Amino acid sequence: MLETDEIYKLIGKIVLSENPGLLMKKIRENLEVKQKELAESIGVSPPVISDYEKGKRRKAGIRFIKKYVEGLIKLRGADSVILAMYQDKQGAMNNGIIDIKDYKKPIKIIDLIDAVQGKILTGDDMAEHYLFGHTVLDSIKAIIALKGEQFYRIFGKSSERALIFTKVGLGRSPMVAVRISPLKPRVVAIHGTQSVENLAIEMAKVENIVLALIPPIEISMLLNKINRLVEKND
Repeated sequence: MLETDEIYKLIGKIVLSENPGLLMKKIRENLEVKQKELAESIGVSPPVISDYEKGKRRKAGIRFIKKYVEGLIKLRGADSVILAMYQDKQGAMNNGIIDIKDYKKPIKIIDLIDAVQGKILTGDDMAEHYLFGHTVLDSIKAIIALKGEQFYRIFGKSSERALIFTKVGLGRSPMVAVRISPLKPRVVAIHGTQSVENLAIEMAKVENIVLALIPPIEISMLLNKINRLVEKND
């Protein structure tokens, strides 16, 4: 879970935004939380939520915004609330993101790795854990373009996902990028190389992340294998 200061940064962004109500509504809708559900969680009536989101009441103060965010955290978890801040309605991303999906039904790590004929390098004990999505990245473009808070965008709706980095050399750069992020994926999969540096493996162990190696097949074939598994699972 993200540290408490990340949550306070989010609250601060809402407070200082030009339209706090609109931003609050965006986060709530991205989390697929109904106004009634949130209202019950924080002990107010649904019209109160609606009025603040539409700007019909006096601009929401920090106390109400904090209460609003805490209600969302109670319902969906802190990580999901942070991610909802940076996700657009279509979940569409640019800047090196080749494919991003959140699953209707979770998929086991081992099933995803087997589907792409990959090999787990470290974290075998987590092979039966479930993933809730994947993101396929052009590693060079993503590492250059996605800086700071923009890096959150690759996590979709859940950090319990596989980040698949393509066009990788030694495997070190993706793990460095992941390690400095407050949010960690469940799996980092390296594609485009025959081997991975020991340093990348050691970093994965420290972060308790499953690190996998995918054979350097064509990216179109890689996407096809992944999406066939997702469609079959759904």
